[in-house]
Amino acid sequence: MRVWRVQCFLPAGPQAADTGLPRVIKYLGSKRTILPLILEEVHRADASTGGGGVRTVLDLFSGTSRVGHTLKRAGFRVLANDHNAYALALARCYVQADAQDVLEDARALVAEFNALPGSPGYFTSTFCEQSRYVHPSNGERIDAIREAIAKKSLPPELEAVMLVSLMEAADRVDSTAGLQMAYLKSWAPRAHNRVQLRVPDVLPRAAWGKAAAHSMDALDAARSLDADLVYIDPPYNQHSYLANYHVWESLVRWDKPEVYGVACKRTDVRTRRSAFNSRPLAAQRLAEVLHAVRAPVIALSFSDEGFISRAQIESLLTSLWEGQARLRTLAVPFKRYVGAQIGIYNPAGEKVGEPGHLTNTEFLFVASRQPAARAG
Repeated sequence: MRVWRVQCFLPAGPQAADTGLPRVIKYLGSKRTILPLILEEVHRADASTGGGGVRTVLDLFSGTSRVGHTLKRAGFRVLANDHNAYALALARCYVQADAQDVLEDARALVAEFNALPGSPGYFTSTFCEQSRYVHPSNGERIDAIREAIAKKSLPPELEAVMLVSLMEAADRVDSTAGLQMAYLKSWAPRAHNRVQLRVPDVLPRAAWGKAAAHSMDALDAARSLDADLVYIDPPYNQHSYLANYHVWESLVRWDKPEVYGVACKRTDVRTRRSAFNSRPLAAQRLAEVLHAVRAPVIALSFSDEGFISRAQIESLLTSLWEGQARLRTLAVPFKRYVGAQIGIYNPAGEKVGEPGHLTNTEFLFVASRQPAARAG
């Protein structure tokens, strides 16, 4: 066993541009800050084998597919996985779909849908009147566009591109503090802008081959998908991504579910829980996933405010491959999400608490299987 610990300081701003990702979609746990570091470590793993050693990368908790999109741009074949429907749409758009197959049709559909008049329906009633996610004038247009997408019966990849275009358009005019349960008391200035679709930044096919998007439980994906490197970014604590981004889930599924609470969350938010959101279960589930991985290199990111400590994770990783793992730990300080920086407010909009700590440390652990010693 060999362990390195490295402290990293990455400036904000230019790093995001370097990745080629213009998207600024608001997402808790986004890897925007450490994305250059992740890419560097994938290239390092590739170079350690003389190049060509890393061709396929599995992104086990793909979320917005920011990481997978960057890796595809760099030429790697990416397998993206996430159990939420909105994340599958993002992965099909930014990882699986290839520009040469979908962009021409996507441009035509964006122009067609942007010309549609509003037509109030489920989305307007639920997320503009019962709650305050977007202004009703935009909710009516989102309703009309989503119904138009459904009626087209588009091929899965093209449909995903259009759904992502709509999700991102809604995100640009929302009235939240970043999470889809933290609606502002008064409409945000951006909420009065007209919702407008844009063509997502779909990439050409990667040099190492066609990518794929999956929607499996992480443990099942780890057991069944082969890769040269696996990137793992699990939930850190009790905050469920489904609960935080339930509007996207309902927009993608378009199942018009029953809702509850002032945020109008889907009722299945109460039952679709991940073991990683449970303090008693998180470490055991991570151990199961790590031991199921079918790759010689694992890159794992985690926060210092998560349920599992740095020491626990290092212990789990160094136990892999019969204790023959080589481990590097890199630490990057970063600002917490905006909702954690503005304090605590009651339902009347009155401030009742001060913000806590404003920075966290994001760890990137990179474990690799050491080659077997040669016989003398």
